[in-house]
Amino acid sequence: MQVSIESTGALERRMTVQVPAERIDQEVESRLKSLARTARIDGFRPGKVPVSVVHQKFGRQVRQEVASEVMDATLREALAQEHLRPAGEPAVEPRAVAAGQALEFTATFEIFPEFEPVVPPDQAIEKPLVEIRDQDIDAMLAKLQKQRMTWEKVDRAVAHGDRVTIDFEGSVQGESFDGGQGKGVEIEIGSGKLIDGFEEGLIGATVGEERVLDLEFPDDYRSESIAGRPVQFKVVIRLVEEARLPPLDDEFARAFGVLEGGVDALREEVTRNMQRELGQAITATVKDRAFDLLIESNPVDVPSALLKQEVDRLQNETREQMGNRKGMSLPRGLFEPQARRRVTLGLIIGEIVRRNNIQVDPDRVRRTVEAFAASYENPDEVVRWYYENHGALATAQSVALEEQVMEWILDQVAVEEKPMDFEELMQLRQSEPT
Repeated sequence: MQVSIESTGALERRMTVQVPAERIDQEVESRLKSLARTARIDGFRPGKVPVSVVHQKFGRQVRQEVASEVMDATLREALAQEHLRPAGEPAVEPRAVAAGQALEFTATFEIFPEFEPVVPPDQAIEKPLVEIRDQDIDAMLAKLQKQRMTWEKVDRAVAHGDRVTIDFEGSVQGESFDGGQGKGVEIEIGSGKLIDGFEEGLIGATVGEERVLDLEFPDDYRSESIAGRPVQFKVVIRLVEEARLPPLDDEFARAFGVLEGGVDALREEVTRNMQRELGQAITATVKDRAFDLLIESNPVDVPSALLKQEVDRLQNETREQMGNRKGMSLPRGLFEPQARRRVTLGLIIGEIVRRNNIQVDPDRVRRTVEAFAASYENPDEVVRWYYENHGALATAQSVALEEQVMEWILDQVAVEEKPMDFEELMQLRQSEPT
């Protein structure tokens, strides 16, 4: 077997492999002789078919089968011989399969980039320093109250925090526009979901009253045809409702699964959940910052095959989350930045693991699985499910390995603690990209 390699790009390689004709011809002859003993052909008794007849009838098909199998086998042999690691499936193109001729084919593929990961020792990573205070627990209980909030009709003017039901009609320079009309639309005053001035302009209005609001669309409004332009809305108030929060009592605690101990027991449960969430948020924040440093410090060529695979995966995930709506357009460019980050990070982490022989820690995997299961009603059952499900356990192992790599990074840089509030950290986690 002869092998030659040509570099056709930063990561792309074209490999030409030539297999001696004898290797192909011998295997073809062997198979045809075997086939002659079992083939059924009109005019011949089973086992008495001449090899020449079998050649004529099956020769081309058998040669193609042999050539395909030999290409697969020799491709693997050639890659191992040349110490090449393809990123994605090679594109194989045969050049000759005729009898008496050497089999020659080319394989075009990208390889994984070769690099030595570095972590600049003069860098520092901020680690949130957070203590859960009584007011944080109070705020979380208030959020739980709001989840159980109800609305009650009131006979008074609209006030901040009310929910109003309205009919409206909008116009730009006297002309209506798409999306500018609505009937029976519910709006929570102060939610900030509508353009500036709309919600505030309804404060003080009463049921049946019509108000005219002269406003302006923001410059970055989603519809370019009306972005930045003055708009007039005619609004009629149909219903005013006031929020009613449930009292913090035993019944409220039972609604959240706390059957004994009342509000005090609920408060303890909330505190435990917040502490667990806090630990996860701190770890995730530090990991994100450590991995950001990795990406900044290690510019890597990304194989286009891996990038395409990740874009495909993100597209499919998004389609599933959106219910696989027919006709839904999801431009690939929408996913490419996130896909590129993930692939880049995966390449760097993989190289760190390989060069430093980092082995996934079974104890850490167990802790990871238990953390995943902690929020469920029967954590022990969830833990068993993870260990019985290969795919789920692989996910936990991947998370554990990432944390081990994070610690490898932290050992080489300064870690500076930054005090912040619990809510500040939670908002930070929501704003950071995944």
